[in-house]
Amino acid sequence: MHTSTSCTILLLFLPSVLSFFLPPLLSPTSSPLPLKPFSPPPSRFQTKLFSSDFYADLGVGRNADAAEIKSGFRKMARKYHPDVNDTPEAKVKFQEANRAYEILSDPSTKSRYDQFGEAGVGTSAASSGGAGGFGQEVDLGDIFDSFFGGGGGGRGGRGGQRQRGPVQGDDLRFDLEISFSTAVFGGEEKVRIRHLESCETCTGTGVKPGSSVRTCSTCGGSGVQMAVTRTPLGNFQTQQTCSSCRGTGQTVDEYCGTCSGQGLTQKSKQVKISIPPGVEDGNKLRVRSEGDAGPKGGPSGDLYIFLKVKPDPRFKREGPEIYSEVAVSYVDAILGASVKVPVVDGEVEIKVPPGTQPDQVMRIKGKGAPRLGNAQQRGDHYVTVKVEIPKSITDKERALIEQLKKEGGGGGGGESGKGFFSK
Repeated sequence: MHTSTSCTILLLFLPSVLSFFLPPLLSPTSSPLPLKPFSPPPSRFQTKLFSSDFYADLGVGRNADAAEIKSGFRKMARKYHPDVNDTPEAKVKFQEANRAYEILSDPSTKSRYDQFGEAGVGTSAASSGGAGGFGQEVDLGDIFDSFFGGGGGGRGGRGGQRQRGPVQGDDLRFDLEISFSTAVFGGEEKVRIRHLESCETCTGTGVKPGSSVRTCSTCGGSGVQMAVTRTPLGNFQTQQTCSSCRGTGQTVDEYCGTCSGQGLTQKSKQVKISIPPGVEDGNKLRVRSEGDAGPKGGPSGDLYIFLKVKPDPRFKREGPEIYSEVAVSYVDAILGASVKVPVVDGEVEIKVPPGTQPDQVMRIKGKGAPRLGNAQQRGDHYVTVKVEIPKSITDKERALIEQLKKEGGGGGGGESGKGFFSK
């Protein structure tokens, strides 16, 4: 009789509990919410809000094969790649298409995405740059376990300790400043980092070698303790992390003295970074498994290198294109000349044609920066000609210019008086 009454009370109290802990999912009302029948999966209740459709991002149908997916990505790349479309909207579209192709071009991840959506490939609001709302996962099973014990076998035997896989360590960030030349042509840099590594003494377990590990007698290996609170409405059962084993379900006779039972030690390490040609300021590189090691032997996170490129006063860069200036005298601009121009990989000699105008731009083909991902293909170098007009001249120079003016080369009007720099 008592069990039946307690179950009835818990069912009546369930809407209030859910409305308190899940306000985005249940709208508050002044009266108890009616319970609607539902059929949860046998092992886990989850609500998943999907933030994007990878097939739609590539402009293909959900039944598209590998060739159609590749063709769809190429169409998106031709339309939205930063080299052909520099609008903010195009940048977002290209990133979405790139992420979608990364998932759908791999048969394994494509299969998981088709079956489980973004949850199957590890995409979330955090990985896609969003915050809150879309991409979040709400585990209703955890809430039921917390309030109603989870000790019964009514939900597929979830009463024991929840088995989880190894936890990956944290990712690390390192800001690296590189020279303009290294950004253009690539190279290697060495950086020194401090990160967590698995303890060599205990191999990451946190247990002193030779020490015994036993099932926790307080929680029976479940990692949680049950507490029953008596209320006017009946018994209210909750669970909390076991205070004896801290949720591990095990007790240890003696922990490792090297890492104080953490299984991790902090170490300094030098890492060699390979920088590909064509990187720019703000690009980031990922060095796999050089982040913090995971607890209890879990895999290491990644090291992210954020690049900052030192400016070169001689050049300005926009993607693979390089821009610079060269100064020539007004005489050379009129008569023409050959001048040496610095480029990213040395010097080249260019011909300044007669009658070159101030701020005229000349292109040196193939002397720009390599394109990121295709070092064999380089951009162009654009040179702006700056004509130097002297502020003072000698008497002899003045006489020659006056003579030129009389001859019709510098008159103030008519077809013959267009000036030195007219074509």
